[in-house]
Amino acid sequence: MALLELYTKYNRVWIPDPQHVWKSAEIMRDFHSGDTVLELLLEDGSEQSYPVDPSSPQLPHLRNPDILVGENDLTALSYLHEPAVLHNLKVRFVESKIIYTYCGIILVAVNPYKQLHIYGDAIIHAYSGQNMGDMDPHIFAVAEEAYKQMARNHKNQSIIVSGESGAGKTVSARYAMRYFAIVSKTGSKTRVEDKVLASNPVTEAIGNAKTVRNDNSSRFGKYTEISFDKRYRIIGANMRTYLLEKSRVVFQAENERNYHIFYQMCSCADLPQFKSLRLLSADKFQYTCMGGETSIEGVDDKKGMEETQRTFTLLGLKEDFQSDVFKVLAGILHLGNVEIINVSGDRSSVRSSDPHLTAFCELLGVSTEGLVQWLCHRRIVLVAETVVKPVLKERAVNARDALAKQIYAHLFDFVIHEINTALKVPGKQHAFIGVLDIYGFETFDVNSFEQFCINYANEKLQQQFNLHVFKLEQEEYMKEDIPWTLIDFYDNQPVIDLIEAKMGILDLLDEECLLPQGTDQNWLQKLYNYLAPNPLFEKPRLSNEAFMIQHFADKVEYQCKGFLEKNRDALYEELVDIMRDSKFPLLANFFQEVDQSPLTGKGFRVKSARPVPKSANKQLRTTVGDKFRSSLYLLMETLNATTPHYVRCIKPNDEKLPFEYDSRRVVQQLRACGVLETIHISAQSYPSRWTYIEFYSRYSILMTQQEVGLNDKKQTCKTVLQRLIQDSNQYKFGRTKIFFRAGQVAYLEKLRLDRLRGACVTIQKHVRGWSQRRKYLRMREAAIILQQYIRGQRQVRKSVSAATLKQGWAALVIQKYWRGYRMRQIYQAVHLASVTIQAFTRGWIARKRYKRMMEEHKAMILQKYARAWLVRRRFQTMRRLVLNVQLSYRVQQLRKKIEEQNKENRGLVERLTSLANSHSQAVERVQSLEAQLEKSASKRASLEAKELKAKEDASLVSKETLTLDKQDMETKYATSIKESKADKMLLVRIAENNTEIQRQDHEKEMETLQEEMRRLKEQRVGLQRQIEEGGKVNADLQDQVVQLTKHAKAIPELRKDLHNLQTQRSSMERKIKEQSEQARGVVFNVISFCHLNDRFYFDGRVLENHQREQKECYESKVEGFKFKVDHLEKENNQLKNLFQEKSNVNDRIHQEVSRLTSENMVIPELKLQVSELQRQKQELEVHVEEQSREHFEQQAQALEEEKRELQGRVEDLEEENEHLKRQHLMASEAKTRLNQEAAQLTAENIDLEEQLDKKDRLIKKLKNQIKTKQTSALAIPKDYLGMLEYKREDESRLVQNIILDLKPKGVVVNMIPGMPAYILFMCVRHADYLNDGAKLKSLMNAIISGVKKVIMDHHKDFEVLSFWLSNTYHLLNCLKQYSGEEEFMKQNTPRQSKNCLQNFDLSEHRQILSDLAIHIYHQFIAVMEKTLTPMIVPGMLVHESLQGISSMKPTGFRKRSGSIYEDSETYTISSILQQLSAFHSTMSQHGMEQGLIRQVVKQLFFLVGATTLNHIMLRKDMCSCRKGMQIRCNISYLEEWLKEKELQTSNAIDTLRPLSQAAWLLQVNKSTDGDAKEITDTCTELNPVQIVKILNSYTPIDDFEKRVSSSFVRKVQSLLQDHEGSTQLMLDTQYHFQVTFPFCPSSQALELLQVPSSLHLGFLTRI
Repeated sequence: MALLELYTKYNRVWIPDPQHVWKSAEIMRDFHSGDTVLELLLEDGSEQSYPVDPSSPQLPHLRNPDILVGENDLTALSYLHEPAVLHNLKVRFVESKIIYTYCGIILVAVNPYKQLHIYGDAIIHAYSGQNMGDMDPHIFAVAEEAYKQMARNHKNQSIIVSGESGAGKTVSARYAMRYFAIVSKTGSKTRVEDKVLASNPVTEAIGNAKTVRNDNSSRFGKYTEISFDKRYRIIGANMRTYLLEKSRVVFQAENERNYHIFYQMCSCADLPQFKSLRLLSADKFQYTCMGGETSIEGVDDKKGMEETQRTFTLLGLKEDFQSDVFKVLAGILHLGNVEIINVSGDRSSVRSSDPHLTAFCELLGVSTEGLVQWLCHRRIVLVAETVVKPVLKERAVNARDALAKQIYAHLFDFVIHEINTALKVPGKQHAFIGVLDIYGFETFDVNSFEQFCINYANEKLQQQFNLHVFKLEQEEYMKEDIPWTLIDFYDNQPVIDLIEAKMGILDLLDEECLLPQGTDQNWLQKLYNYLAPNPLFEKPRLSNEAFMIQHFADKVEYQCKGFLEKNRDALYEELVDIMRDSKFPLLANFFQEVDQSPLTGKGFRVKSARPVPKSANKQLRTTVGDKFRSSLYLLMETLNATTPHYVRCIKPNDEKLPFEYDSRRVVQQLRACGVLETIHISAQSYPSRWTYIEFYSRYSILMTQQEVGLNDKKQTCKTVLQRLIQDSNQYKFGRTKIFFRAGQVAYLEKLRLDRLRGACVTIQKHVRGWSQRRKYLRMREAAIILQQYIRGQRQVRKSVSAATLKQGWAALVIQKYWRGYRMRQIYQAVHLASVTIQAFTRGWIARKRYKRMMEEHKAMILQKYARAWLVRRRFQTMRRLVLNVQLSYRVQQLRKKIEEQNKENRGLVERLTSLANSHSQAVERVQSLEAQLEKSASKRASLEAKELKAKEDASLVSKETLTLDKQDMETKYATSIKESKADKMLLVRIAENNTEIQRQDHEKEMETLQEEMRRLKEQRVGLQRQIEEGGKVNADLQDQVVQLTKHAKAIPELRKDLHNLQTQRSSMERKIKEQSEQARGVVFNVISFCHLNDRFYFDGRVLENHQREQKECYESKVEGFKFKVDHLEKENNQLKNLFQEKSNVNDRIHQEVSRLTSENMVIPELKLQVSELQRQKQELEVHVEEQSREHFEQQAQALEEEKRELQGRVEDLEEENEHLKRQHLMASEAKTRLNQEAAQLTAENIDLEEQLDKKDRLIKKLKNQIKTKQTSALAIPKDYLGMLEYKREDESRLVQNIILDLKPKGVVVNMIPGMPAYILFMCVRHADYLNDGAKLKSLMNAIISGVKKVIMDHHKDFEVLSFWLSNTYHLLNCLKQYSGEEEFMKQNTPRQSKNCLQNFDLSEHRQILSDLAIHIYHQFIAVMEKTLTPMIVPGMLVHESLQGISSMKPTGFRKRSGSIYEDSETYTISSILQQLSAFHSTMSQHGMEQGLIRQVVKQLFFLVGATTLNHIMLRKDMCSCRKGMQIRCNISYLEEWLKEKELQTSNAIDTLRPLSQAAWLLQVNKSTDGDAKEITDTCTELNPVQIVKILNSYTPIDDFEKRVSSSFVRKVQSLLQDHEGSTQLMLDTQYHFQVTFPFCPSSQALELLQVPSSLHLGFLTRI
């Protein structure tokens, strides 16, 4: 449609106004083509005629509908122009107290001059992860967008913060850096984020100052690159600075200050660390008192110095560095106080005694004489000579100030360099985000070189901004498949060329600086000559010392005075040389020349005797303009290589008043910062862009019935739009959005408002008609009733006469007397009946009282006998306890005797070992004697052989020789015979001597053997005594066992006693047999050596006697066993009779007696065992006789043959040696068996004590049942004890199968909730039952470690966490329930009390398990919160649960292409309820205790309420009446869910009270004082900051709603002043309620629990 058609009656327009820039007016009549005047009605009620040229009508700007006023994005306005932008910002800033607004890709930030609660960590976390446009505009949203695009696109980002002084640039940049520091926490020890943030106070101290416009104005530009690693965590930062305002060091305007650092140092002049600097107060230094005021209201410079020093230290810049910096700064202050006096007309000087001069030279280590000379003189180098010329005072002062500025500039660069070094962290930079805090466009009354450079930089930034906006527009069109048409926008390249092109302003300035006699006037004349034809350059009409440039924002006039000096920034070379020669290293390094080509090796610097003039090129390169242009070029390169994000800071007023809006100042800044240019670019195309869903929801009221019935909403929108707007060029259909030209949305809103207005008129017509009809019917009905009563009264008056009155009075008298008579008759009858009833009642009461007295008398008699019975029972109990004590004492005595017997056995074993050693020595001696005998026999045989040989030789001699030598031979023979006889005699003597020696040796050996035999006999006698003592001990033990069984009345223990006696008997038999064999072996050895047959016979008889004695002993023991058995049978019969007498009282007693009688069937088995023992005894005797007979036969054979006997003796000795070894082994086995028997006896005694206690408790229980005559509970299964046995090596398998490999979804696991916990506890009970501390500790540690490992491996699995939280809780309850502590045993059954742990206290492990359960709970909550959080805002806020009540207001926000996400799933309130039901179902399935479930649900409801409320605070579009209705409806759904799950007692609904009150606040009336009082009284859960935020953010959905007035908000604020509460805007969604694990005893019977086979726990055994 044509734009002229919108200028109709009731529409509003904007007209220019000199005071407010623009003011609103309403059209009084429709405007038609050709009209010359537009009739308007102003807001003050006056009328105005706005002239219009009919030929080319320039109509005023149309005003947007009220529904679009206050939009988050200025580009969403239907009419995009300057007054609309200005008004939208004013409404948001003044009425809604919102300082941030989007303008396309720009964030406009208006300085509130007040501390706001919108920068806390909770708000940072709320914006983290959100798309730009989903939340209210904020600096955090821009920072999040930059961070997200860096992480997603892997491209560097930049945030460009600009604005004039006092607009809040520094604060905005600081908040952006703080956002990055918090969302990218590294958790490392380097604390890089803190260092990055700590750099701000330092740079502000040395680079910020108080100006007329701002108390903390940045006097330099700063670009901070924050570096990130591959995980997008901060690893460092780097700063670049631009154009420091050095002139502020030596000059400040009125009401301005120098840099903050100077005043901070002066405030600490009296501190010890600053004494050496000789500082004074700030008002006594020339450089700090020029502006007049030396302090800032509300700023403590001393605290500022503490903060500066703290941040220096945090950055790693130690005290030495700080001391050097403070020395330089103090030197600058002293240099400013150096007084230069005028000596004559052209000369000046400085007193050498000047204290400030002395302080400067001493602090910075420079020569006083040289400084005094070259401050007041200048050296001129000519061709032939060098001339030193004095200078005027003015030039000397300039030289001093130039030196001060140069020193401060070098110090500033040095500090920035050190900060960058401190912010460097080892590691490779993956990406960075740059934050540019730079000055905005400036125009003052007097503009100089600084303003020229600043505006030049803003021209470059504006050009880059225009190109970027143009590029984004093109991308948006291409994405939506809309034809792209060229857009005409302002291009400031001509202005840039005017400044930086060849023969431009900067080029001519540098050229003039090369000339020694160059002046500002000469340079200005060159500008007039060369740049006059340029339309952007102008010469002022009334001034010859200025020039004007038409910038993109405004036309600025620059004064040329000082341009050359500031551009040169020159310092006398003589002063530079003095600074280079300083003894203070830091100052000397400041003025060192940087050699462009340094020598790699050693070299010499040759200095000319006469100074050489510097080249012009070098001077040209060092001009300020050239440096600034180069740094600006590098900055633009960096920005072009990144994705920029723009923040434009606006100063609302010059008086720094909070939330005061000066439209003239604001519009001036909007024009200068590029916001209006963005509006201009957007307005030329299709500025309004709505999605199809938004359009359908908003304008469905304009659709026909057929159009609404279509299923395709996109096609429906197209059809409706083509019908409503005939000109297709006014809109375009994109893929996901509809693009509108300016004014079309306003036209649609007008059509919608007309439709609604018509519908309202129709509804009002019918409602008023119905109301009037209803009123008429009420009046008619009332009139009829009045007529009825009036007519009746008239009829009564007509019918009444005197006769009728008399008759009526007489009737009354008769009625009176008759009624009296009837009442007396009734009274008398009632009185008689009452007396009769009382008589019978009193008799009944008396008889009842007599009966009660008799009953009490009989009860006393019964009590007497009962109390006597109780006393006797108490005495029996005490006696039983005394017997138990005696039993324990006797058991201890038995243990002592057993230990003594073990010691004696060890002594016997040692003696047997020594005997075996002596026997082996004797065998060796016998073997040596046999060897000697064999040698003598062999020698004798050799002699006989020689004799025979001699005889044979003699017979062989011939006869002749014999005859010839016969006489000789006879003589020789005789002599030989004599010799042989002598030899034979000698041999006989030797043999006799040997035999005698052997005989004596044998006798000695016999004596030693006899002595050994006597000793062994004594030992045997001692062993027999010990056996007898052992028998006595056994008899005593048997008596005590009988006493125990008698007291305990436990018949099953007889089998154990008999088994013990049998083992003792067998052990004694083995010992006696071993001793008899030892004795027999020794006797055999002795008899073998002495060949005494009668000795063997004697020993055989001794052995038979000994065996006979053993036989008699065994027979006596068997008789004792029989006696004991008979005695036990008698005791059993007595017990049987006792229990049979009580069996008729209760079925339970009958069952117990039947069980005991069944155990008495053991007696026949005992008799069979006794007969078996007798039979074994007879076989043993026969065996012993056979052995003795065989032994005697061997002895007879040994006496017959000596040689064979000797051989057999040797063999027997070897066999006996082996036999002794076997005896030694048997002795050791006997020792081990004895230890085992002792341990078994101890365990049996403990079991007997337990049995005794159990029987006592059972008897008590039975007697109580007899008294109360109640039916007893079902009998506890007697087969199992509720314990699971496992081997130590199976511990790892147990943990693996029951913890690590167990799946929560198993059918068996879900049948019995907490089954793993019960199984693990049953294993713990068994380890405690065995009194095995090591095994118990190992198992508990393995369980805890296993659960920890499962939680770590599945820390994101909800079902695993739920399953093990439930089982850990059950295991903790089991450890408490069965701990034996009274507080946990109150609800235990007797069987459960019996199953309590006996030996170990597991309280420490309970604490560890409790801590583990808390850890699992918090992880469990975190997983649920992560799952539920994405559903909360769409389900609670965005989704419209009330059908037919649309709370959606299309924002038209144009998101960046990188911020758009296609949601794969749309969440509703049903999604939240389904997820909560799933959580509850899983927890219930896993058997989680209800108290724990209630705590979980309460925590989740708190998350829902806090998250929803936080988004209400941060989303202005959610603050409407209809949205409040939707929220309250959703809360009711949550409350119904709690009732359905029976969780009302969890107090979960209380956590939604803040949200419920916020929803109520959105719905309630907000206009009168009563409404304000009601709000303050009702919203008790909301703090004042939240209430005011909701009121300011309230946004009407339709034109029929009204905004909340500022006066009403102030009224509420005044009522809330006395309210105490938090000042935080956001609720902490990370807050967790303290979890408690209430003790809940389990009714599960452990003895009935069976281990399923599916768990693969076959290695466990039920006990």
